[in-house]
Amino acid sequence: MPNSEQITAAVRQLYDTYPFPPEALLDEPPPGYNWRWTWPAAYAFCTGRKPATQAVRILDAGCGTGVGTEYLVHLNPEAQITGIDLSGGALEVARDRCRRSGASRVEFHHLSIYDVAQLEGEFDHINCVGVLHHLPDPIRGIQALATKLAPGGIMHIFVYAELGRWEIQLMQQAIALLQGEKSGDYQEGVKIGRKVFAALPENNRLVKREKERWSMENHRDANFADMYLHPQEIDYNIDTLFELIDASGLEFLGFSNPDYWDIERLLGQDSELMVEAQKLGDRARYRLIELLDPEITHYEFFLTRPPLVKMDWENDQALLKAIPEVSLCLQGWPSQHLFDYNYQLVTLSEDEFEFMKGCDANSQKGEGTKTVGEILAGGKLDLEGVRSLQKRQLILLSPSS
Repeated sequence: MPNSEQITAAVRQLYDTYPFPPEALLDEPPPGYNWRWTWPAAYAFCTGRKPATQAVRILDAGCGTGVGTEYLVHLNPEAQITGIDLSGGALEVARDRCRRSGASRVEFHHLSIYDVAQLEGEFDHINCVGVLHHLPDPIRGIQALATKLAPGGIMHIFVYAELGRWEIQLMQQAIALLQGEKSGDYQEGVKIGRKVFAALPENNRLVKREKERWSMENHRDANFADMYLHPQEIDYNIDTLFELIDASGLEFLGFSNPDYWDIERLLGQDSELMVEAQKLGDRARYRLIELLDPEITHYEFFLTRPPLVKMDWENDQALLKAIPEVSLCLQGWPSQHLFDYNYQLVTLSEDEFEFMKGCDANSQKGEGTKTVGEILAGGKLDLEGVRSLQKRQLILLSPSS
C-alpha cells in the first residue's frame, strides 16, 4: 500500500500531466459570479449581515489552475488574495490566467495544504474546493487550514459524497484493473477509460450515468482523468463528513445549498412523517435526506472560528434602522425579472422592485444613505417583504452604526 509521500507524488504527477481545472484563459475578467467566492455575499449568508470591511485576506487553498482564484480577485476588489497548490504545472497556468485577465492582487505559493503554516498571518476567508478529499490525511489538512483562519473568519469547503459517486468509484476500479502495471500513466489511463465507455452497451448503468451527468465536462481529458484516474480519493457520507468537521475544531455554519437539506422537499406531503423527522437532530436528519435522495455528489459548506456575530433581523426596530443594499450577485438588475445568486430566475413584485431601487441608491454610495424605514416610508412593501428579500439574498443589510 502506498505511503503518504508516494500518494502525494502521484497526485502531483496527475496535475502536472493534466493541469486542473482546464478552463480557457481569457484576456478579460471571467464572466458572471460565484456567490460563495464573493466575500460580502458569503459573509452575509453566514451571518445575516454585510461585513464591516471588504479589505480582507483570502486564501485559495489548492487553487489548481487558478479558475477560482481569478474569480476571487475580480469579485473582491479590496481584498488581497493568496493561492497555494501542490502542482507546479497548475500554478504556472494560474499565474498566466490571472496575469492575462488583470487579476493583479494575488500571490501564489508552491505549497501543500499541510505546509500552509509557512504563510504569514491569518485569513478572513479560506476557500478550499475539491482538495481535502484528495489528501492522504484530510483531517491533518483541515486542521492545518483551521490554524490559519482568523477569529470571526469563514471557510468554504467542497468535498465528495459517496452516494452520488457510486458509478464513478466502480469505473475507477475497473480502469485500474485494466491498466495493471501501467497505473500512474495518466494519458494511457484516459485512452483505456474512453475505450471502456465506447465498448459497454448503451443501457449499461455506468454509461447512462456518464451521459446524463458528466459527459459535458469529460470530453476534456483533464476532467476525465481527474474523475476516473485520480490516485487518491476519499468520498464522504454525513457521518464521516461531520467526523472531519469536528476534527477541525471549527463551528459548522451550514450547507451552502440549504434547500437540498430541507426534509420538507422529500416528506412534506405526509405530516406524520414530518413530525417524526423533525424529532431528529440536525445530523440525523441530514443523513435521512441523503438516504432518501442519494443523488448528491458533493457537500459544500461553511465553517467559522468563533466568535462570529450573527443577525436574524427579527427585531422590527433593528430592521427599520438597518442600511440595505442590492446584492452584488444578481444578473439583470435593474429589472423586475432577473437571475439571483444561484442563477435562478426571479420575478419581483412592483413593491419589491421599488424598494430595491431605493437600496440601489445606497449601493451607489452617493449623497448619504437611507435606512430600511426611510425607504419603506416612500413605498408599499412591509417588513416581512424586506425579510423575504434578505433571506433570498437579493439585498444585503448592515446594522446601523
